[in-house]
Amino acid sequence: MNEHTGAGIVESVRGSVVDTFFPDNLPSIYHVLRTGDDDSIVIEVLTHLNEHLVRGVALTPTQGLARGSRVTNTGHTIDVPVGKNLLGRVINVFGEPIDYKGAIEGDRRSIHQKTIPLSEQLTASEIFTTGIKAIDVLAPLERGGKAGLFGGAGVGKTVLITEMINNTVKAYQGVSIFCGVGERCREGEELYRDMLDAGVLDNTVMVFGQMNEPPGARFRVGHAALTIAEYFRDDMRQDVLLMMDNIFRFIQAGSEVSGLMGQIPSRLGYQPTLSTELAELEERICNTANGAITSIQAVYVPADDFTDPSAVHTFGHLSASIVLSRKRASEGLYPAVDLLQSGSKMLIPHVVGEKHYRIAQEIRKTLNIYEDLKDIIAMLGINELSREDQRIVYRARRLERFFTQPFFTTEQFTGLKGKMVSLEDALRGCECILNDEFADQPEANFCMIGTIDELKSDEL
Repeated sequence: MNEHTGAGIVESVRGSVVDTFFPDNLPSIYHVLRTGDDDSIVIEVLTHLNEHLVRGVALTPTQGLARGSRVTNTGHTIDVPVGKNLLGRVINVFGEPIDYKGAIEGDRRSIHQKTIPLSEQLTASEIFTTGIKAIDVLAPLERGGKAGLFGGAGVGKTVLITEMINNTVKAYQGVSIFCGVGERCREGEELYRDMLDAGVLDNTVMVFGQMNEPPGARFRVGHAALTIAEYFRDDMRQDVLLMMDNIFRFIQAGSEVSGLMGQIPSRLGYQPTLSTELAELEERICNTANGAITSIQAVYVPADDFTDPSAVHTFGHLSASIVLSRKRASEGLYPAVDLLQSGSKMLIPHVVGEKHYRIAQEIRKTLNIYEDLKDIIAMLGINELSREDQRIVYRARRLERFFTQPFFTTEQFTGLKGKMVSLEDALRGCECILNDEFADQPEANFCMIGTIDELKSDEL
């Protein structure tokens, strides 16, 4: 028997926060306590109040729990199963299956793992291509890096994430792990069916802490998914694509837990430990000699305000930021990537190459000039511009439309066959537009095509 195990008694219950009295051995921080009928209520210890009293947060609903209820200390932290048996399965924060396909056998690992030491991390920069033109050209992702998908509600973060899972499973034959933090059950169910239809579910593990679950469960589901990702990287020596939707909900769950624990909030009502909690999660995502965990995280931006502390702290961890624009979405330009605000630390000549860097800079310059000229066009009309400025505007408008793309995961909505475009083809298309090779083509022809060759075939 572990020296930390033992029995206690519930002292008080306030929502998800439970104070427990232990007469003998005090449980360690993060240890799991069980109580209620059939030990169905799970509590994680977060602080020691005195030599006999601990305060924890329930990871399951606390209905029926009362003062004087008996509590058992399990003597271990939350753990999840790891191994190949998880592929194709859907689990919750405790590693329990929620897809009605039977129990999952295998070793179990604590979700509280140490960060890989800096000496064991790889520092070489390598590009991770997604097959999506706007991202690969203007905000290339880093293998083993962290990319953020920023946007308000309804601009297409989840659609872009499902498309990336589809493309990377096809291109890299790696393992995808989808972590739903505060997901709506409708979104989770739709995603499950989409992946089943796309044939990528067999290489994917899905971990959900749904919106209706207590904040404690939503707060820990990211750690559970990371533990599984680390197993595939370190033990199976595979590259892992980790999708997190949505990192803001992780921060929100931490804020709820902090409030319940009685901590005084900091600016805008967030928890005072926001940056520490986010770093504990983010710093576990890295490259080693065995493999890489590449993470793409959807980040909901409250009220489209990029100065919100949740967005500011998340920005600091990312090597690429893909910003989704409501204006672009309203114009029907999907994916609604803001071509000027999105960027990547990878977009430097010695990483992406001189040609890619030059084309990307030329695209930015063209789009910037167009942005500056928009007010003049709105007031006086395009004919009042100089011939050169007119050419730049036409170029920019063609580029904006060329960066739209039909997705595999939206075929049933758009009726257009999905397209995956290689980086070479995307760069060649941009170069052709910048050189005015298709100046005689109407702008509409550039919408929802894959490679620039599709325009040539239309001409014949």
